[in-house]
Amino acid sequence: MNGDLSKLCIHTITTKPWKIEEAAKNYAEAGIKGITVWRDALEGRNISQTGKMLREHNLEVVSLCRGGFFPSKDPVKRKLAIEDNRRAVEEAAELGTSMVVLVCGAEPDQSLEESRKQIRDGIAAVIPDAAAAGVKLTIEPLHPMYADTRSAINTLAQANDMAEALKSPWVGIAVDVYHLWWDPYLEQEIKRCGKNGNLSAFHICDWKVPTTDMLLDRGLMGEGCIPVRQIKTWVEEAGFEGFNEVEIFSNTYWKEDQSMFLDKIVKAYKEHVLYDMDFVLNGKQAL
Repeated sequence: MNGDLSKLCIHTITTKPWKIEEAAKNYAEAGIKGITVWRDALEGRNISQTGKMLREHNLEVVSLCRGGFFPSKDPVKRKLAIEDNRRAVEEAAELGTSMVVLVCGAEPDQSLEESRKQIRDGIAAVIPDAAAAGVKLTIEPLHPMYADTRSAINTLAQANDMAEALKSPWVGIAVDVYHLWWDPYLEQEIKRCGKNGNLSAFHICDWKVPTTDMLLDRGLMGEGCIPVRQIKTWVEEAGFEGFNEVEIFSNTYWKEDQSMFLDKIVKAYKEHVLYDMDFVLNGKQAL
């Protein structure tokens, strides 16, 4: 089956065993056009040279992951978090991308409302740096199971509320199907996000049934219960024209030969993101 890979992006964390140089070479050889870089992949490297290397492989650097983790009861830790996010903005600019994805954080020893206030204040403090660098701060709402320490932003409605309150063109939102597929208001909140011009990123994978690890057992598209293609239709109807970013944390897949895993990613992308397999099996290509 042929398939257009021009909007396929893969996160470096997805093929975690590969160094970024290996990932770039193998993604490019597979015809993939986008890469999102996790900050750990840049350790010990010249960031601007790494960005140049990625572009030499004809890869667009879609975003840098991750900033965030703003909340804390300790004001010193909150200040350190803001400084780390400023560094993330600098790294993104050096790398040659215009987006930093924020995993916003949470503090289990205080209310979610207080954590959300600290997230809003933290992002507001970094907006001038983001504007100066031309880098968008993209809020990623996380599944409620992560509301203890990873993120107090757990629905797209909450992310929309925060982006609208901040009123900055340098703040956006990432829709990740793994975190949001369950939300009965997802379609209307995606429309709201698009209407306000805040829809900045779209992350895909699948929710395996049963899931054996809530962090490290994500599935390939089509391997679980998330209606990935339906959600993709909603984000496109909301005006999104960016990359479809494959973000899979999986102890199972990280143990595999990563070249074989990459082949599986491409196949799953073609079959379950680009095409509706019911149409394909009947000899028709879905629109």
